[in-house]
Amino acid sequence: MWLRDRWGRQVTRLRLAVSDRCNFGCVYCCPRPMAAGSGSHALLSPDQIAVVVGAAVSCGIRTIRLTGGEPLLREELAEIVARIAGAADGLDIAVTTNGSLLAEHSLPLSRAGLRRVNVSLDTLRPDRFKAITGTVSLEAVLAGLEAAKQAGLNPIKLNTVVVRGVNDDEIVELVESAREHGCHPRFIEFMPLDGRRHWRQDAMVPVDEIRARIEERFALTPVLGSESPGDEYLLGDGPIRVSLIGALSRPFCRRCNRLRVTADGFLRSCLFSSEEQDLRPALAAPNPEEALAAAFRSAAAQKPLGHRAGEDDFVQPRRSMFAIGG
Repeated sequence: MWLRDRWGRQVTRLRLAVSDRCNFGCVYCCPRPMAAGSGSHALLSPDQIAVVVGAAVSCGIRTIRLTGGEPLLREELAEIVARIAGAADGLDIAVTTNGSLLAEHSLPLSRAGLRRVNVSLDTLRPDRFKAITGTVSLEAVLAGLEAAKQAGLNPIKLNTVVVRGVNDDEIVELVESAREHGCHPRFIEFMPLDGRRHWRQDAMVPVDEIRARIEERFALTPVLGSESPGDEYLLGDGPIRVSLIGALSRPFCRRCNRLRVTADGFLRSCLFSSEEQDLRPALAAPNPEEALAAAFRSAAAQKPLGHRAGEDDFVQPRRSMFAIGG
């Protein structure tokens, strides 16, 4: 069985949040360090997550990305990865993390079945890192990247949210560092999903401008048929790839192939959606996998063709980025 929405898009990816807490307080995402979230009692348990994933796989989901909050704060994360890996052969299991705990957890997660990792890295400068994240964890993040490499988590992708006047002067430096360490840089436009409600249009650096800055130093060759949410390029002769994710200036909605489940069990069809569906009644049903599969089909059917983020009539989601599992 395959999930298709009413626009003909095939849905094969699930972003599954496993925590709504974070040990960073990034200015574009989270209202404060160690966000209280909904409390661990409200999170889906490993057993419930396994049932949700089983239903998703039965509907054709083939890629599971674990998110947060900060997913590595979840004590049972290795168990959760192992349970997901057991749902079907060949599942592509990845995690998006701030990287501060990767040095400790890379090897256990790799052994449990994790394949890839995306790490947020908005700057290489310690003082700027503290200003953006509210922490002094840059060295821990860099150590985590090395540990992930040694554990065979490949490719390692580096996510940079570019904010004008904050870190846009480091774009080329971040590309050079990523190439040196064999990582794939991804530059993401600043989106109106921040916890402090301080998003401004003039702080958003369009991906065309980001690309122009990179091309001052490197040749970029478009990668055709990429499943990246944005535009993907080979850096020079490769093999390093660069992704430019322009959710506002170059929306990729027409090829969106994902659904989202929040850490407390709500199903969302779009990152920017103001609607979500509680999965707990389905989990409590006599046949939970069947009920969950119906919920996934319903969510796919309701996927919008696009979003209006950045437009004057955009209705901001009730939850901030860290609580959505963005």
